[in-house]
Amino acid sequence: MLVAREKRKSNVAEYILYMWQLEDMLRAMQMDIRQVERNVVSQFQVDEDTRKEIREWYDNLIEMMKREEVVKGGHLQVVKNMVNELTELHYYLLHESQDMKYKQLFMMTANNLLDYRRKTNLPEEVSDVELALHALYGHLMLRLQKKEINSQTAMAMESFSRMIAYLAAKYKAIEENEEKMFD
Repeated sequence: MLVAREKRKSNVAEYILYMWQLEDMLRAMQMDIRQVERNVVSQFQVDEDTRKEIREWYDNLIEMMKREEVVKGGHLQVVKNMVNELTELHYYLLHESQDMKYKQLFMMTANNLLDYRRKTNLPEEVSDVELALHALYGHLMLRLQKKEINSQTAMAMESFSRMIAYLAAKYKAIEENEEKMFD
């Protein structure tokens, strides 16, 4: 909860990846709040009121996942909505704005996205933004498992990371009303 709150404020892409990780963690713990309490909540060095708030937050996530039927796979609607918002921003920057920097970043990423889509067999409906996030999440999981990552994959991940970081920064600027999305 504390980490999610901070990531949500600072970087929407990191928040999305973090929430995907939490969804997988809750699945691994069979949606059992007692396991979450024992293995996660108890690790926070906080006062009792904050610990209770953290426990309730995880319990609410579990209930949302059950209600939305994403216990075995998939993502919470609130997280999917954020991916969709990033996707809308992506299309806007590519097709309606004069943001040459983003267009250039995307062009440098496009072949890597095509290669990744072919390798994963993800459906065409999966947007380029979600595809890049998917790749970055897989990369994160490989790094956490301390698996070796070849240089070609590392370069592709770097291109995804640059594209997503730019989108996240634009998203934050829009959220903070520093910029208007549709000018």
